[in-house]
Amino acid sequence: MTNLSIGQVVSGEVSGIRSYGAFVKLDNSNKQGLIHISECKNGYVKDISQFLSLGQKVTVIILNKDEYTGEISLSLRALQKVSYDVQHINAKKYWTNYKHKIGFTSIEHEKDRWITEIKAKITK
Repeated sequence: MTNLSIGQVVSGEVSGIRSYGAFVKLDNSNKQGLIHISECKNGYVKDISQFLSLGQKVTVIILNKDEYTGEISLSLRALQKVSYDVQHINAKKYWTNYKHKIGFTSIEHEKDRWITEIKAKITK
């Protein structure tokens, strides 16, 4: 029997599928682990049975191992290469109207008028 540890990459075979995840019988071990539906892939998985099937060979990473219950949490997602849309990452997002040059200079010009308005409201 192999000594399994967190972070170890192991192979196995899908032995059961439920709505919440898939059970995997780990190779070279009499242990079984669970791939939660959220750990199948990067992104949304509506139906795990469309992503995994019984008897399918998978390579997974051990996310967690409960020493008391013996439960093993597995992930396919953690082994996937993440691809980013570089154009999206480099795109600047402005939450102000930067084209009109509204900033500290505009506030500085308006400050005296605002103070006058507030003093007028206070004295009423």
